[in-house]
Amino acid sequence: MSELVPEPRPKPAVPMKPVSINSNLLGYVGIDTIIEQMRKKTMKTGFDFNIMVVGQSGLGKSTLVNTLFKSQVSRKAASWNREEKIPKTVEIKAIGHVIEEGGVKMKLTVIDTPGFGDQINNENCWEPIEKYINEQYEKFLKEEVNIARKKRIPDTRVHCCLYFISPTGHSLRPLDLEFMKHLSKVVNIIPVIAKADTMTLEEKSEFKQRVRKELEVNGIEFYPQKEFDEDLEDKTENDKIRQESMPFAVVGSDKEYQVNGKRVLGRKTPWGIIEVENLNHCEFALLRDFVIRTHLQDLKEVTHNIHYETYRAKRLNDNGGLPPVSVDTEESHDSNP
Repeated sequence: MSELVPEPRPKPAVPMKPVSINSNLLGYVGIDTIIEQMRKKTMKTGFDFNIMVVGQSGLGKSTLVNTLFKSQVSRKAASWNREEKIPKTVEIKAIGHVIEEGGVKMKLTVIDTPGFGDQINNENCWEPIEKYINEQYEKFLKEEVNIARKKRIPDTRVHCCLYFISPTGHSLRPLDLEFMKHLSKVVNIIPVIAKADTMTLEEKSEFKQRVRKELEVNGIEFYPQKEFDEDLEDKTENDKIRQESMPFAVVGSDKEYQVNGKRVLGRKTPWGIIEVENLNHCEFALLRDFVIRTHLQDLKEVTHNIHYETYRAKRLNDNGGLPPVSVDTEESHDSNP
């Protein structure tokens, strides 16, 4: 594969901060109720979250996503039968679900990519994935520029891409580097080491360090990107994630076992039960907290404010500043004599 030179990424415009004047309120105004108002509105409307999983077959992608959301949100691909053939090209399969917790509804879409990395020649197998991601930006842009646009535009943009690294313990494959070099420019990539229970603690620690070093040497940025830290608090929190947690070494399982009188998710081995949510066994709990409990909203905001805006600016610039013409409009023009 030819060596790729990283392209400079456009930095988002930083708006001027308004001049603030500290003034003591003479009585209760109710400004603090805006949080409750936003919460009520979100509970009524719900929200979208679209997560893509990429990696070779057999790395436990579907199992991990099911474990993340504690429900069957990703269909497991059955093992290949002798009569079946491995897909000749990368396929894109999106499955949507509505899951609810504590009165909050989330429309979750899991996008799987069967066939990725499973060929003898995997050159450019990232292209269908990049094409799909950009197609979702295009759909959103065309809805956005419509004169009579919908009150709430359906959001099919990919907010997060979990990239599964094979637990070789050696180094990243050329395919891993090629994929992340291209796709890190258009989507939030979170690298994870799959099936981490196949490595010893020392091997896991060394492999994590080696992966971080290879990504740095090759100029590959993964989420959370340094340049988008908004303040010192964000930088401190994200630096710890970037320098210690990434890439998350995980184990997925949707099976429960009895351990010390408690039901736990885990994998049974001849040596005992590997508990998925036990930090002494793997980093699944760190990944879950990162994706869902602390950074989910930020993943959506970076997608909209950075990746989508970059795509939008390029499309409008290529079109001479005019919005793209929708397919329906083009067809109506073609049908006129």
